[in-house]
Parts: sequence; C-alpha cells; structure tokens
Amino acid sequence: MNYNAHFGFKISPFSTSPDDKFYYNSPNHSKAITKLVHAAETRRGLAVLIGDIGTGKTTISRKLLDYFSSRDDYHASLLVILHSEITASWLLKRIAVQLGAKVETDTKIQIIQHVIQRLDALNKAGKKPIIMIDEANMLKDKEIMEEFRGLLNIQNNKGHMLCFLMFGMPELEVNLRLDPPLYERIGIKQILRPLNEESTKLYIEHRLNVAGKREPLFLDESINLIHNISKGKPRLINIMCDNALLEAFIEKKTFISTEIIQQTAEDLGFK
Repeated sequence: MNYNAHFGFKISPFSTSPDDKFYYNSPNHSKAITKLVHAAETRRGLAVLIGDIGTGKTTISRKLLDYFSSRDDYHASLLVILHSEITASWLLKRIAVQLGAKVETDTKIQIIQHVIQRLDALNKAGKKPIIMIDEANMLKDKEIMEEFRGLLNIQNNKGHMLCFLMFGMPELEVNLRLDPPLYERIGIKQILRPLNEESTKLYIEHRLNVAGKREPLFLDESINLIHNISKGKPRLINIMCDNALLEAFIEKKTFISTEIIQQTAEDLGFK
C-alpha cells in the first residue's frame, strides 16, 4: 500500500535516507555548514561536528561533499566508518587511496611517502585536499588518533596540506582526547543540536512542499506533539510523520490529528 496518491504526493516526503531534494537549511545546520566550509577554506587541519544520533550529521556530510565536489579548488572525499575494528595501518592506507594515490604496499613509511607526494601534487594543482569522515566516533584506538596527529604535521606556508572534517556522536570527543596533542589541534568544533519547535514545523512543511503538498496536512497541535516526542531529531521526525501518514491513510483520514500521532508514537514505542 502507498499513501502518496491518497495525499497527493509526487514522492514520499519522509524517507530517512539522505536526499538533497529534501534538505532543510535550519539555523543549526546552516551554522554547522558555514563553520566546516570555513575550516576547509582556511586550512584549519581538523574540524569536528558532534551530534546525537538522528540530528542530521550524515545529511550535512553529503551536502558538503556535493559542495566541495562542485568546486575546482578542492579535492574532497567521504569515508564512512562502518565498524570499530579498524586499525591505524588500514586507515592510513585508506587515506592515501582517498587522496588518489595508488598504494601497493603495507609499509607505513612508504604509505606516508605516497600521502606526501599526493598532497604536494594536489597543492601544486591549486587544490585543497579534504577528507570527511562520517561515523568517526567508531574510531576508538589511540594509535589511530596518533596517525591523524602525524598527518596534521604535514604543512606548508599556506597551512595544513590536508584537512579532516569529522562527523560523529558525542563519544567522538572522548576518543579524540585519547591523544591530547591531537585534541588541542581541533581548529573548529560545532555541536549539532536538535530542531526547536519552530524549526520542526518548518522542516515538516518543507518536506511536504517538496513532495507536492501545498495544503495544510498536520495540525499545529500534531506538530507540537511530534516535536515533543522526537525531541527535535530529524530522523525521528521523519519516522513519526511517515508512520502517521500511513495510519491516516489506513483510517481514510485527510489530515493528521494528535490522536493519530499518539497512536503512532505508541506503536513505535516512542512513548
């Protein structure tokens, strides 16, 4: 069953997958992007975006990747950490590959030479190398932090030759403290906070508009309840709205009442 036709949507408005069409530039997200772009442009070396699960860190990382990739003066890549068993040697080699090096060795000194050669080539080509690391909180090894510190030592008269933008949950900050000298080198740190009540309302309306719905669909009281239950986290807002629309479709309703939100929250175990 699909509720899109019932409500007149062109596309589903509340998918939890990152989709640039639905990006809502809340004040918090706008501030985070501005700071991270500034870190890259001014070669700050290391910038960190910290936020709880579901606050939009991955969305911002994809938005920044699109931005940097559209510019001729950047060489940007995104590395997503999938588990916590990553070793320092694997990460160092992966960074070299992200920079465009062809690495056929596992010897640390040779890998670092590849990194330096690529950074030098990119610098001569007028490009700023940016490596964004999503789910960086999965990096929990002190040796890994020491490798980052070593790479940040590679500088020229313009500043750091390589910039890392890290995205992660609050424990990322704890992990960075495993190497105090690295923690002291954080050039910019931003906390990504949940949406407030007004931003939650605008966020929901924005996604509905992109999906093709212009008329009001969620009652103001329903949006307030969604905000209170989701604590303003975009991912939870999406899940609640998606399930509420399905519930309304099943009940043949044309708007989303507080009763539907309450039922949805109970079904999802959010209350």
